[in-house]
Amino acid sequence: MRIAPLALLLIAAPAAAADKPKQAPPAAVQKLLDCRALTDSAARLACLDAGVAALAGAVENRDVLVADKEEVKKARRGLFGLALPSFNLFGADKDEVAEGEKKDERGALTEIEATITAARPSRTAGWRFVLDDGSTWLQTDAIGFRRDPKPGMKIRIRRAAMGSYLANVDGQLAVRVKRVVE
Repeated sequence: MRIAPLALLLIAAPAAAADKPKQAPPAAVQKLLDCRALTDSAARLACLDAGVAALAGAVENRDVLVADKEEVKKARRGLFGLALPSFNLFGADKDEVAEGEKKDERGALTEIEATITAARPSRTAGWRFVLDDGSTWLQTDAIGFRRDPKPGMKIRIRRAAMGSYLANVDGQLAVRVKRVVE
């Protein structure tokens, strides 16, 4: 996923927490919002037409990205377990928790539940799991399972100490895992 220098516009995304200052929208969006202050109908319509044209151009040039709430949820879940810079790319959504997810007081994911779609012993130690969301996780410790992981089993992955993650496969004892990008 490439978002580097682009401004990100989240239409229908939750507002920032009340104790944090609200982030200003991109210039193309602000231009549209400023049109609301005009009282003359003709002037407001001209302003809105120009603002919509500027916003459409910004979206077309990928200077502004538009995402709905479901896309944001999917992206947050897809990034769980990856080491990313600490910036609020997708906004904090403390109140809304999707099924199979847990969040901390800031709205960051702390736990996911998923289904294993592929599992095989890794070349080093432990197992390699592919989940139904497409993410791949690698067991980093040498703890064995009573029942070998296999497709269809449920897995719960949660944040642990010092940036590590623990996974429980089908209710068994937790093993240490890390997210890998293939």
